[in-house]
This record gives sequence, C-alpha cells and structure tokens, in this order.
Amino acid sequence: MAGRFELFVDAKSQFRFRLLDGRGLVLALSSGFDDKLAAVAGIDAVRECAGTGLIADLSD
Repeated sequence: MAGRFELFVDAKSQFRFRLLDGRGLVLALSSGFDDKLAAVAGIDAVRECAGTGLIADLSD
C-alpha cells in the first residue's frame, strides 16, 4: 500500500505535513513552516532522505 503526505495548517496558522501509511496511520509529523513552499520543500527533503537514509541503532 502506498503512503501519502498530507499538507495542512495547524492551530497556530503554520503549515505542517504528516506522512501516512496505506491504512492512514500517521508515521511522521513535521514541525511548523511559515509558508506552504517551505512545507513542500520539507516533503521533498523527506522523500529524498527516506530512500537513502542510514539506520542508526541507538537502542541498548
């Protein structure tokens, strides 16, 4: 199932996005952005990094 990004405006009038899995479960929630273009750039950055990011296991 394909996931999706949802772009929305929060209670403080900041743009945010959340990443949902195919069932609608929230996997990630962004910090606030002052404008929509910055939020869209954040989504692009997550798309880029998620596919190539390394896993750092910090558990004991």
